[in-house]
Amino acid sequence: MALLTNQVALITGASRGIGEAIALKLASEGAHIAFTYVSERSAEKAQQLVQQIQQMGVQAKAWQSNAADYTQAEQLVNEVLQHFGRIDICVNNAGISKDNLLLRLTPEQWDEVLNTNLKSVYNITRQVIKPMMKARSGSIINMSSIVGIKGNAGQSSYAASKAGIIGFTKSIAQELGSRQIRCNAVAPGFIETDMTAYLHEGGQGENYLKNIPLGRFGKAEDVANVVLFLASPLSSYVTGQVISVCGGLLM
Repeated sequence: MALLTNQVALITGASRGIGEAIALKLASEGAHIAFTYVSERSAEKAQQLVQQIQQMGVQAKAWQSNAADYTQAEQLVNEVLQHFGRIDICVNNAGISKDNLLLRLTPEQWDEVLNTNLKSVYNITRQVIKPMMKARSGSIINMSSIVGIKGNAGQSSYAASKAGIIGFTKSIAQELGSRQIRCNAVAPGFIETDMTAYLHEGGQGENYLKNIPLGRFGKAEDVANVVLFLASPLSSYVTGQVISVCGGLLM
């Protein structure tokens, strides 16, 4: 039997990149998938993903919703519950970066990154724990980053948001453990996505590779595999942890 048969997973920001890989991976193990996208230009891609998931023999539905907006997050979770009847797994994946040196980083850029990356995790988690507490089960997986652990010049806002996710994750794990709700974080390193395409500009990629013991950039599926582990019964005694998927960059 598949690891997640008849489970319902809610994934934010899943129309592309790591989120898309997570949606496909969880669906391949029998989970029904609810996922979000923000921009209207992602609508067609989102519907293509819905069809791809449905071809696996599970249900899928996409919502255009901004997890950084509390009202939209509340409405989203209510609609997912109405459509699927339950939420067993929540993956807080939505995220952006606005890289700049601190002296050039505007207050608007700072707020946008913190709202999208960190406030969204609060918004969605606060809503999904209600049905999970009633069911006395659930797995919440928050996407952090190795930048949230070690920092990175020019990424103060991104690092702050991802470090905040780690503190949030560990706190929620302690709050909800008695209800058998687990909360863990995944900290990807350099993963091949649209968001990290800049790594190949001007030979930067070769410099980064020198510091990665496995000698390659990660794939979105590498992250999705760890999310599957945390979503499944295989990790039933794992909570409050941060798992780095970085090829050994952090050791």
